Amino acid sequence: SGKGILAIDESHGTCQKRFDALGVECTEETRRDYRGMLVSAPVGESVAGMILFDETLRQKTNDGTPFPEVLSDAGILPGIKVDKGAKDLALNEGEKVTEGLDGLRERLTEYAELGAKFAKWRSVITIGENMPSKACYMANAHGLARYAALCQEAGLVPMVEPEILIDGDHSLERCYEVCAEAWQTLFAQLKEQGVALEGCILKTSMVIAGKDGANPTDPQTVAEQTVKCLKENVPAELAGVVFLSGGLSDLDSTRYLDLMNKLPEDKPWPLSFSYGRAIQRPALDTWAKNSEDKATAQQALAHRAKMNGLATKGEWNEEAEA
Repeated sequence: SGKGILAIDESHGTCQKRFDALGVECTEETRRDYRGMLVSAPVGESVAGMILFDETLRQKTNDGTPFPEVLSDAGILPGIKVDKGAKDLALNEGEKVTEGLDGLRERLTEYAELGAKFAKWRSVITIGENMPSKACYMANAHGLARYAALCQEAGLVPMVEPEILIDGDHSLERCYEVCAEAWQTLFAQLKEQGVALEGCILKTSMVIAGKDGANPTDPQTVAEQTVKCLKENVPAELAGVVFLSGGLSDLDSTRYLDLMNKLPEDKPWPLSFSYGRAIQRPALDTWAKNSEDKATAQQALAHRAKMNGLATKGEWNEEAEA
């Protein structure tokens, strides 16, 4: 209660774009310096785990302490992103399928030895004309299920992430339909692969209209429709649901989560966060201006983490934000 997951698992390409925008050279050392600041930040009050990139899981502080050990000492579980990215889905133009199953069993064994306690695999689903296709739903759900089974075999908790992209001008109602089918297909595949849902986390998008549409969705409607869709399509025995923040502002990510947890109806699973940019953004901006002043950057990170921690209990408000 009151905690969520911080995602700091950006690929080198994504990290390059964010560093370039702030005038920071993107090298292994600058990435280590930045992520070292994140890993050592005092966020244990609001963060239960951090998702790391392969490089980050292997890196150490200046005094030689492995990053996973720094996290564990702070009571934060180290996690690891294990997919190899979304690639074009054959014969389905405009759609993606995530790769990375080859050799995954051996990689998971190594990650567990390096200190990882959970893992994440992201698939991408695009809403558009004649999309998503049945082939896209099935290919990505099957990949997520096989990954999850391998994780549990290795003693790691799988986080399954079918991200429904916010790009486009689709309606909230269309997003609702896509979320419902994506989740139904995913949980059918997880069952087929024998995955124990009590030891599995769903990371997913909120039910919301496309960001290019003419009518932005009311926050209360986002909260109500997301919870309704989850209750209709996600098994109650699932360990938990965490949301991604892709395409949302820092404040909207917090506000929507808070409104969901303020709803009076019972929810069979905790609703929490697994945000990346929506928590990191202020800290990254501060660090980029003066990488030596880590304390100020960490304060910015801790504040956003705390606000989202309050949202997991339905206790966030504008006064707390200020």
